[in-house]
Amino acid sequence: MTSPTQQVPAVIPSAEPGRITQAILDFVSQVPDSAIGNSREPAVEAHRLGRRAAQRAAITAGSLALPPGPLGWLTLLPELAALWKIQAQLVSDIAACYGQHARLGREQMLWCLFRHTAAQAFRDLVVQMGDRVLFRPMSQRVLRRLAEQIGLKLTRRTLNEGLSRWLPVVGAVGVGAYAYYDTRQVAHTAITLFSGDVVGSEDVDTATTPSSQRTDATPTGSTAAKPT
Repeated sequence: MTSPTQQVPAVIPSAEPGRITQAILDFVSQVPDSAIGNSREPAVEAHRLGRRAAQRAAITAGSLALPPGPLGWLTLLPELAALWKIQAQLVSDIAACYGQHARLGREQMLWCLFRHTAAQAFRDLVVQMGDRVLFRPMSQRVLRRLAEQIGLKLTRRTLNEGLSRWLPVVGAVGVGAYAYYDTRQVAHTAITLFSGDVVGSEDVDTATTPSSQRTDATPTGSTAAKPT
């Protein structure tokens, strides 16, 4: 008979969708500053930043996954928070090296951090037009709904990952490897975004409205009719 201390818990409080959702909302409320200046070779610098951040993420996540059994479950949410901190700084630095840090807001941060995890959650909020990425305005209600969808995806992944914590060392290696992969995906999304034309939520209506439909558009090649 299996002792209670060896049983995998059916409910893990630290991985509840609500807690992860709130953690996401708290996390994206502030965009980190960057000490990186405009780079003459932004693509080279961005890939270097991505590799370095991925290595840090792998070491951090792998170290937090070392405690076996029940202790390992308690590190799930702290591991996510530590990983997001590394990745958010990476996104900020990549935006800066492309000279687009002023365009980095909560919408762009969410897109870079979680597009590869929950792409469908962004389908009504982000419009891609060639090399342009347009972000629609996001109210607090819409932001919470998006965070909830991402939270559900992350909860499933985190619970599966948590099972590996019952395999000391081997599980930590797997967690570290996934953190490395996950961070490289964040870097790829950020590089793709900031190497192109980023259109913020304040400009999205103008960018998506044909010039013929704008109230301030002046017809070309014609003059106003004079009264007779």
